[in-house]
Amino acid sequence: MTALPPSIVDAAKLLRARKTSSLELTEAALSRAHADRFNTWLLLADDHARAQAKVADERLNRGDAPLLCGIPWACKDIIGTKGIETTAASRILKGYVPPYSATVVERLDAEGAVMVGKTNLDEFAMGSSNENSAFGPVKNPWCVERVPGGSSGGSAVAVAADEVLFALGTDTGGSIRQPAALSGVAGMKPTYGRVSRYGVVAFASSLDQVGPFTHTVEDAAIVCEALFGKDPHDATTMPLAREDLRRDLAKGVKGLRIGVPKEFFIEGMEPGVEKAVRDALRELERQGANIVEVSLSLTDHGLAVYYIIQPAEASSNLARYDGVRYGLRAEGPDLLETYRRTRGQGFGAEVKRRMILGTYALSAGYYDAYYVKAQKVRTLIKAEFDAAFAKCDAIVTPTSPTVAFKIGQKVNDPLAMYLNDVFTLPGNIAGLPGISIPCGLSEGLPVGLQIMANSFAEATMFRVAAAYERATPHQARPERKAA
Repeated sequence: MTALPPSIVDAAKLLRARKTSSLELTEAALSRAHADRFNTWLLLADDHARAQAKVADERLNRGDAPLLCGIPWACKDIIGTKGIETTAASRILKGYVPPYSATVVERLDAEGAVMVGKTNLDEFAMGSSNENSAFGPVKNPWCVERVPGGSSGGSAVAVAADEVLFALGTDTGGSIRQPAALSGVAGMKPTYGRVSRYGVVAFASSLDQVGPFTHTVEDAAIVCEALFGKDPHDATTMPLAREDLRRDLAKGVKGLRIGVPKEFFIEGMEPGVEKAVRDALRELERQGANIVEVSLSLTDHGLAVYYIIQPAEASSNLARYDGVRYGLRAEGPDLLETYRRTRGQGFGAEVKRRMILGTYALSAGYYDAYYVKAQKVRTLIKAEFDAAFAKCDAIVTPTSPTVAFKIGQKVNDPLAMYLNDVFTLPGNIAGLPGISIPCGLSEGLPVGLQIMANSFAEATMFRVAAAYERATPHQARPERKAA
């Protein structure tokens, strides 16, 4: 087998019908991954994957295997993996091998899923294009001259290029949904507190969440069912009962209220993106949804709030990389010079930029003027979403104002780069769940449709996304070639 099945659901059926084995799926995934042309992978764990596949096949043969058993997947290299190098795409962590796995990895291990390797990303997840990796940019399989989106670009491409059946990414301001949109796959960010962050390299702790990339909405729900749940190692996780997230997938949207915020259709949005999204809204209306206008007037302030809170938390979290305990150490004549040399050599330009911004925002004389004020506006943004959800069941918007742009096009303009996340970061500020699914092409490149729901209402979000997915042919993929 040189090609993978089109979805987790299809692969699971083949495995249970004994028409393939986990080892065969894994060999197909490894073959495709080793032939990768997009700089998707930072590490391929061949022996680890084959060992997990053999155990999965034994479990499948016993007939008591969970749905994800035997399914090959990819792990963003900011998520800790026991005994397997985890670098966060930074030279400062090159060679670091965690002594334990992140909770999300342990939960997928318990399901019998097979981890193929670790994917490329923007360094410490800081970026919107996957050009900030210390190990080179990831290329978009739709057009190798263009970015795949970031920071989880490698995970998005691993799925888009059919090298695995699902992947995990992290989303701090759009780092799952934005690359999903630009790479033409589904990418989902859960409600803050749904998924454990234990063992994930911390970026901005009040914003970070782990979520899946998949080809279908149902597949995303399946992965989330495995990931969701309280973790005693992460005090921010909520003690909610295990939930059937697929229960409403077939119900359709008739009678549901779909909110459309006028502030999300902005000047500068590419015409092809706006047309695809408005066509999607008309399709949902045709299916019986009630389209209602809602106002999220503080959207304009979201970018400023995000780029105060996020760098501030990053400057605190990244202070631990000092050359003393693990990772790179650049020896100096004294401790302070060792710190300077280690961080100077270990961190890339974007990481340094955000650490400086965050340290400034937290410094004496500026803390109240910037950080405290940003937190107050964050509360107002959340209240505005609460008011909107009093009028609707889900909110539908563009995921990104543009399709994938050319590699290097925005690398010297940080503000233009930051604006790529203008539609996704409000969801992180408010802690809400969101998914991006394909809604057509513009100039031959994928456009993403973002669907957000109220806190812990992922089942409603999946219901709307599945209804649109069923009714439309937007499952186009880059040209598939056998590895």
